[in-house]
Amino acid sequence: MAESSTMEQAKEEAAVGNRILAELGLASGVRGSLGHASMRVPGDPNTFVVKGRGYRIDNLSRMRPEDMVVCDLEGNWLDGPSGSLQCSEVKIHSCIYKNRPDVLSVTHVHPDYTVLMSVFKKTLVPMAQEGVAMVQKPLPVYPRAKVVNSEEEGQAVANLLADGKAVLLFGHGAVTVGTSVEESVFGMVHLEHQARLNYLAYCAGGVDHPRIPDDLAEDIRQSHPEREPHLKARMDAGGARRRGNALWHYYREVLSANM
Repeated sequence: MAESSTMEQAKEEAAVGNRILAELGLASGVRGSLGHASMRVPGDPNTFVVKGRGYRIDNLSRMRPEDMVVCDLEGNWLDGPSGSLQCSEVKIHSCIYKNRPDVLSVTHVHPDYTVLMSVFKKTLVPMAQEGVAMVQKPLPVYPRAKVVNSEEEGQAVANLLADGKAVLLFGHGAVTVGTSVEESVFGMVHLEHQARLNYLAYCAGGVDHPRIPDDLAEDIRQSHPEREPHLKARMDAGGARRRGNALWHYYREVLSANM
């Protein structure tokens, strides 16, 4: 794939990811400009594209490929629309990419229930099938609520993330990572889903509310229906195949129609 086409691919995927975050309510209303999904440029691991700042209309729901800003692993602005600059928390992305060569996408937003539960200092526990893997183990919490500006702060977030998939930011949302924009964005979607259910359970049942036990949570995570003989036979026959996250494909089609 040519260099120009890989850059365009990264910009389009990042733009779609930002739009999906807005569509699903994780970056809407008063938070409509807050947050950013990024993607490492294929074939150029030292650069990534991310939603920036300085737009005439700054809202995740309106992001287009040409609005994405290109940065290096120090968070320096390399390219982007005229008048644009990096997002103020570009160091979240650059530090994670430096520390984690396996990470190809980073997402940061301020979802309501994730923020609330971080302030309550309540450990998120499995409460539903969807996204159970995100909360099987207690998530690390970055203890400061301020904007993550500096290299030192970005590295602190990256170090807390370590080899995991998510880190909570106290009173400030979360960061999720993945090997694709789809994975990092839907990791955030599932994290907020679990946080919402944790909040409702906390309100209804108190601090010691019931939860999905560890063994059943692991049972959910290890479930592979496509390995069952009746499903595998159909897939092996070429009549059907798993198509990844169908919701991602739906929202991608709908929200990229007017980009």
